[in-house]
Amino acid sequence: MAESDAAATAKTKPAALRKGALVNVNRAAYSASLEASASDPAAPDYIFEGPGELLVVRGDYGQVRWNRPVPDVWLRMDQLEACS
Repeated sequence: MAESDAAATAKTKPAALRKGALVNVNRAAYSASLEASASDPAAPDYIFEGPGELLVVRGDYGQVRWNRPVPDVWLRMDQLEACS
């Protein structure tokens, strides 16, 4: 029985993002975050539309570079999702 619970959890957990992955920001996760409240009131649309490239992963944070003339940003990994 414990094996089936572990298998179900593994299936629902998203794949870990790695360096070089193309990502976009999950709007719901970002909007409710501390980072959003410390930033501009309206985040730019390009971060939600993507893709951005994940440059570095350190702990719970990842550095994302957008294909635009804007600075790289550090965001929590739980706010990022693989670009589809």
